Amino acid sequence: MPELGTMEEGQAASLGGRAPLRQALYMPAMAAMRFNPDLKRVYDRLNAKGKHAKIAITAIMRKLVILANALLRDNRLWTPKAA
Repeated sequence: MPELGTMEEGQAASLGGRAPLRQALYMPAMAAMRFNPDLKRVYDRLNAKGKHAKIAITAIMRKLVILANALLRDNRLWTPKAA
């Protein structure tokens, strides 16, 4: 994904339509929804709304792509929010 870091948010999210990218993001999304408090909240909120687990995982995958694009675009490292 050489274009990552040069796109707007919506464009970055559309990269998830690529099958190899979806396959590569599945396990990181699973780990993120378990261990990242922000993404866990997103997953739990979607489940509470009645969304299927696969739909919620796909939303986490989308958020990961958007986050990676923003971090590369701004040339910064990810830092967790202070509680």
